[in-house]
Amino acid sequence: MENFSCPRLLLVPLILQLLALSNGTSSSAKQECPIEIQPETMVLQYQSSGQSAVCKAKNNVSDNNVYWLIRQKNGTNKKENISWTPNTHEDWDPSPVCHAQVWGIGWCNKTLHYILYKLPENISVNGTVNNSASREEGSNMTLECEIVDVAPAKHLRVRWLWQRGNETIEPDSVGIINKSECSFPEDKSPVTVVCTRNITLNRTLHGLQVKCEAELNLGPEGPQPPPLMTSDPFTLSVHYKPRINTTKLPELVPVISGYKEELVCEADGNPAPTVAWNYTATAFLGPNGMLTVNEEGTYICIANNSLAIVKHEIKVILTEDYLPLLAGFVALTVVAISIIFIFIYSIYYKNTKMRRYNLKNPKLSIHNGNVAHNGWDIQLPVTKLS
Repeated sequence: MENFSCPRLLLVPLILQLLALSNGTSSSAKQECPIEIQPETMVLQYQSSGQSAVCKAKNNVSDNNVYWLIRQKNGTNKKENISWTPNTHEDWDPSPVCHAQVWGIGWCNKTLHYILYKLPENISVNGTVNNSASREEGSNMTLECEIVDVAPAKHLRVRWLWQRGNETIEPDSVGIINKSECSFPEDKSPVTVVCTRNITLNRTLHGLQVKCEAELNLGPEGPQPPPLMTSDPFTLSVHYKPRINTTKLPELVPVISGYKEELVCEADGNPAPTVAWNYTATAFLGPNGMLTVNEEGTYICIANNSLAIVKHEIKVILTEDYLPLLAGFVALTVVAISIIFIFIYSIYYKNTKMRRYNLKNPKLSIHNGNVAHNGWDIQLPVTKLS
């Protein structure tokens, strides 16, 4: 009896260790669960055709020991066989987990990375003015980008677009510095996402078009490129006071006596202002706010809309026409220069003509044998040749 006691005692720890492994205690947690899921990631579009996920154990485990647990709408789990096909109409958060009983490890599991996505039904931009019924310059406006019925919301990327015609505008160039605020629910089922942006209205924003762009980025396993939707443009309308164009209408306008000058009264504003003139001197009022004047006086340009009345005063002064005097002075200068030129030329002509001789029909005389020369030459005797 004593010879067999030691081997029996050695079997007890071995049996306990095997039992511990089969029950999946802490010692089994250190080993990787030998489960293979195909595919490992499943990204499906709402109402798309079904696709199955298959779960198998690598150690030739019987299929009877492998199954899926799928979460139902009521929160309970439903047991499925080794192949599971999701319902793309309602399985938004099934949390699919594959379970298997593996020899030497016990029960272990792996989770399928599953996403059911839905593109937005609609995306739109609208604006509301805070604490004011009008959209007057200086008031605050809240822009809202509404993305309707999208899933899963946490994968959305929202961007604001600012355009004038076909030109894209940088927000800081038109005084927009406030950041956008969005709330992305963690729900995996379809929800409506609203992003807001607060801006201060100014006249440079009038006519600017605002768009909202939403991208559903589901990672490398999702559709490529990521689905992108853009809203219709929302046009900003800003009401602002008239502003007279003073570059075409300086405060002091000189008019040459006997001539006329045209004064143009132009103003920018929203609503579009009406323009008028106030004056006491004689003037002619033409179309498009054009006033023709030829007398000294004070002329006032008036621009008026529902927000304000703006005035700009112009003084017209008469000046003499110095053009005829200037032309006469130039003519006298030309005549004087011409006379001086003729005088200098006549003197030059006389000096150059004194040494010229006319040899036509010369009269011959008898010489005395000497050659007459001018005062600079020497008289030399000439010998007559036979």
